[in-house]
Amino acid sequence: MGFSGMWKMNKEIVVIGGGAAGMMAAIAAAEQGATVRLLEPNERLGKKLNITGKGRCNVTNNCTPEELMAHITRNGKFLYSAINRFTSADAMAFFEGIGVPLKIERGNRVFPVSDCAFDVSGALRQRMEKLGVRWEHDRAVSVRCREGAVCSVSGEKADYPARAVILATGGVSYPGTGSTGDGYRMARELGHTIVEPHGSLVPLVSDDPCCGRMQGLALKNVQLSARNEKGKTVFSEFGEMLYTHFGVSGPLVLSASAHLREWDEHRYILSVDLKPALTEEKLEERLLRELREQSNRNMENVLASLLPHSMIPVMCERLGIGPELKANSLKKEQRRALEHELKHFDISVTGPRPVAEAIVTSGGVKVGEVNPNSMESKKVRGLFFAGEILDVDAYTGGFNLQIAWSTGRAAGLAAAEKEGEEEI
Repeated sequence: MGFSGMWKMNKEIVVIGGGAAGMMAAIAAAEQGATVRLLEPNERLGKKLNITGKGRCNVTNNCTPEELMAHITRNGKFLYSAINRFTSADAMAFFEGIGVPLKIERGNRVFPVSDCAFDVSGALRQRMEKLGVRWEHDRAVSVRCREGAVCSVSGEKADYPARAVILATGGVSYPGTGSTGDGYRMARELGHTIVEPHGSLVPLVSDDPCCGRMQGLALKNVQLSARNEKGKTVFSEFGEMLYTHFGVSGPLVLSASAHLREWDEHRYILSVDLKPALTEEKLEERLLRELREQSNRNMENVLASLLPHSMIPVMCERLGIGPELKANSLKKEQRRALEHELKHFDISVTGPRPVAEAIVTSGGVKVGEVNPNSMESKKVRGLFFAGEILDVDAYTGGFNLQIAWSTGRAAGLAAAEKEGEEEI
């Protein structure tokens, strides 16, 4: 190989990780004319991307940058620059431009018209191929440095000289997709602080036996609140949830989990408002009417007009009444207790399900050690981060993927500038 060939190789950008953030970073860099090599050991690019949105891929959320920021649960300020430079509207235009028609659904969630996540990952791969990005089926082992700057990436199969390296290895959720935590190890070896990873957007475990008794019950149009042991409400939102054999799940619970942290220090209570459309006064009026109109019926029959079937035995137990109790025999304090339970159906939760079951990972590379404009490390020149490896996360609804697109774009563009610099 001649000198010019060696020079070009030494200036190569290496992207570690072929997920959403990694592919976007590779594309952004290549669009600037950079020579890009992407390392991904999986047989398919975007393996986790392909299972998002139940296989439909919730590409982004059609909202303003301000609205998006409001849905980021951790270190949103750090993302301000990246999100404003590549917004949800920019992401939608990008995907439409590479041949992925999009549609907007409830909650401004954006999906491909085809309802197929493979169309998204396939379009990204085709774009990379068109731009000349080289994909190596190799697992990165370490990033090597010289005089405080990256110089190469060591893989299981080969070494790859580099002027810039973008770490986009994801977190530790869904390890079957390749999210093994290798990126955290490599970042730590390079001097970065790793905020202890744990699951976010993850089902929650409860030791309340009522959950198992109501297993499979899906509640819609309820208000879920979470409060800590001091009684402070840390989350409250309207939507859907699900009771399971281990506790609770569903969209509301996943969103709540992003706010429940430090389980060794805190204990949380989840409170469900089963009748959020009714004030306490209106609920009392309705309950009095139901009891009056069905005075000679059993309470299990009265409750059938207020609750799902599987919840009735649990409610009777909480009220300390038999299901055969006649409505006209219900005492005032029992009626008051029923009113309270309908507005505050509480269960305690003891912790999250394993991080492997989480949709995203909370924790990762400490953002204070990363330049928010470029995603470049403040500790190692030429080292960049993108996506879930960073200590950032958001609610469901396309927000986490938008973080991947925005940070990937920022890292790719900045790395391309680095790649174009003269060797010192």
